[in-house]
Amino acid sequence: MTETTAPGRAAANGVREVKSAARTIEVLELLAERGTAPVTIRDLCERMGAPRSSVYALLRTLVDAGWVRTDPLNTEYSIGIRALLAGTTYLDADATLAVVRPVLAEVGQDLNATVNFGRLDGSDVVYLATWEAPGRERSAPRVGRRLPAHATAIGQAVLSTLPDPAALGARPLERLTAETVTDPAELRRILQVTRERGYAREDGQNNPEIACVAVPMPDTTPAERPLDGLSVSFRAASLTAAREREAALVLREAARRILDGLR
Repeated sequence: MTETTAPGRAAANGVREVKSAARTIEVLELLAERGTAPVTIRDLCERMGAPRSSVYALLRTLVDAGWVRTDPLNTEYSIGIRALLAGTTYLDADATLAVVRPVLAEVGQDLNATVNFGRLDGSDVVYLATWEAPGRERSAPRVGRRLPAHATAIGQAVLSTLPDPAALGARPLERLTAETVTDPAELRRILQVTRERGYAREDGQNNPEIACVAVPMPDTTPAERPLDGLSVSFRAASLTAAREREAALVLREAARRILDGLR
């Protein structure tokens, strides 16, 4: 089969984009974005701006390969088991996570709260590890969840360390709750406050019942670019100013220990 390219489009390295490959990635990302909610072909065609025949052929190929699953009537589609295998391989291959996980458990036990490790990916944060406080309702994003960086404590902590955050101005800031900051000027103000005190606090911006404290953690690449962060999740009503400061101190120490373990 001859692959086609999108006219005039090229990647940063100057290589032209392969249209069929780009559409495959777009389908998988759209399905992943919906989580457990299946998607119809009509929804995908509208989101992608692609003809039904092309989307259907692509879906059938992905279903046959195990990357996408469908219902008995072939009307609704969701992520398949092959995508899970690819995701777990990424987690297993990341040396940082082997160091992070035991530290998260210790921090969570110290604070009796849920602790998260996330990584900036474009204008989003992807959660790569979570330690859930025992006996509590789930209060943190599951591993693999993607959320807009501007609406999370980890995202705000990491963005505050960047001279020109890519999430600002690249696209409209999505509103997840009534508390989500969607004004770029207000977000810049929050990032400046975060930068000055060394940690972020987010109240109900992606979950109205949850407040989080987060610190950035420098990446271990030669450029030392901060891509990762640690956060602690609390029920919003329980996060006092004293608890906030305590969490920030514990998280800073945890970040230092993780970096020491990676050296």
